[in-house]
Amino acid sequence: MIATPRLLPRVALAMTLALLALAPTALALAPTARGEVDWIVKGHGFGHGVGMSQYGAYGYAKHGKDYRFILGHYYAGTTIGRVSGARVVRVLLDISRGDVEFSAATSACGRTLDPERGYEAHRVGSSVKLRTTEGIPLVSCGRKLRAAGAGRVEIAGAGAFRGALEVVPTASDAGSLNVINAVAIEQYVKGVIGNESPPSWPQAALRAQAVAARSFALSVNVGGNGFGLYDDTRSQVYKGIASETESTNAAALATKGEVVMYGGEIAETYFSACSGGHTESVQNVFYGPAVPYLVGVPDPYDYYCPLHAWTLRFSGAEISAKLGGYLDGMLQRVAITKRGASPRIVAAKLYGSGGVATVSGEQLASALGAYDRWMIFRKVAN
Repeated sequence: MIATPRLLPRVALAMTLALLALAPTALALAPTARGEVDWIVKGHGFGHGVGMSQYGAYGYAKHGKDYRFILGHYYAGTTIGRVSGARVVRVLLDISRGDVEFSAATSACGRTLDPERGYEAHRVGSSVKLRTTEGIPLVSCGRKLRAAGAGRVEIAGAGAFRGALEVVPTASDAGSLNVINAVAIEQYVKGVIGNESPPSWPQAALRAQAVAARSFALSVNVGGNGFGLYDDTRSQVYKGIASETESTNAAALATKGEVVMYGGEIAETYFSACSGGHTESVQNVFYGPAVPYLVGVPDPYDYYCPLHAWTLRFSGAEISAKLGGYLDGMLQRVAITKRGASPRIVAAKLYGSGGVATVSGEQLASALGAYDRWMIFRKVAN
């Protein structure tokens, strides 16, 4: 198994890149106010680049490939399998500093509830109590409050979710509560797809996203207090019933129970918005061991992505300031010492007026505010 934290978090594709597509000039950042441009950085891609490229999958779908082909391309040597039985995942929705209000529940902590009324989870020390929203105590739930209704529960400030609400004390904060949705995997997938791929995309792309989302959720566990997944880009974006659409639900239903398999186990199906034209091998991004099915592959239709190619421009003072945490003096030269398969930067040397520093591709991209680590540096002669 590979490490799960994303070094370059994915930004929700449907929300961010759709906006960028409407404003393509944002992809080539303007020079300084004085018009000085000393460094030009040409780049490709958006995200970490490992596994499936969502815009690449869209391109394959537009060109007639089905979701099985798409998944087989991005996850080399894998097959499509099927999981059986009830699989439940637990997703952290919030860490609440106060009481957690909810409604539409018919039971909680052994008590029958009125689904038309509101209730709240209230922390007392290391335990949770069920109360009315007026603060009237009903029952002590011990270390976990679990509330369920007729297939859904309404959580104040979060929305409507299928499955059950679970509330446990936050281990790292004596005054907080972890707000968790315990939900069947198929219902969870319905709450993910539309946040990761626009519902208007072809069914083949949506089905590939459905299988990737299901596989990721069942193969990765962040080991949280009462939860195994986040509801944001640290895992994958999940917003419950509000995210469900006719087309994305159809994709989930058409692939029900299907997962990507390798060596008899569910594969960790990493994905990102767009690869820039070639995906990256996992060891060059997360610095762990190589994984046979997470290797860099060509991504011929990535050009559909608004961030397939982009340009950043800096004055000498600007780029030196941004790299100041690593750089000694003013930047004079960037020497790439190792590139990956894509070729994203794995390691580089920064030559400053006061010395030389070694940085990772992640450090370099993060400091510059770059969209990805696939970068080429050019110093402009003035």
